[in-house]
Amino acid sequence: MEPSNSDGSLTGETGSGSSWFQWRVNLSTKYQQFLDRSTPHILWRWLSLIAIGFVYTIRVYYLQGFYIVTYGLGIYLLNLLIGFLSPQVDPESEEPTLPSKATDEFKPFIRRLPEFKFWYSLTKAFCVAFVMTFFSIFDVPVFWPILLLYWIVLFIFTMKRQLRHMMKYKYVPFDVGKQQRYAGKASTSEKGSVPKD
Repeated sequence: MEPSNSDGSLTGETGSGSSWFQWRVNLSTKYQQFLDRSTPHILWRWLSLIAIGFVYTIRVYYLQGFYIVTYGLGIYLLNLLIGFLSPQVDPESEEPTLPSKATDEFKPFIRRLPEFKFWYSLTKAFCVAFVMTFFSIFDVPVFWPILLLYWIVLFIFTMKRQLRHMMKYKYVPFDVGKQQRYAGKASTSEKGSVPKD
């Protein structure tokens, strides 16, 4: 039988396993609280991502290597961008949810990948790529201009297809130029009042 503490918990390996689990739970809780507090600070989040990306770029430039890691990061970023620009419900596969006539009901654009998850995934991707630059196994020798050219061609064709999709189904994934508040029916007090000069 294992000895127990004054609070009734077992000592030894079971206790250390429990403390390890408790430490992980506390760390996870603090991390989630940090993410929750950072949610409304859009500008600071994106500035921090730019700083992380700049540090990663400087490291790759300084090491003159890890081009395969950077290429994989670029493909992943392109995939995230497509999710960020796409509607949650694809009009090609289901009935259109966006209004196509003036008489149709307005339904707001909902992204397949929300802004916070887009930022969070980008940040994690840059951090993972940065950590990978510390391991020489990921530094595969390649001719990087070919990878860059291939990524640019892939980006152009992907964005061209995405723009055609946006024009075909008439949606804009950004809030620029959109009316933020929509006037509802006028209240009865406003209908009966006479405007003052």
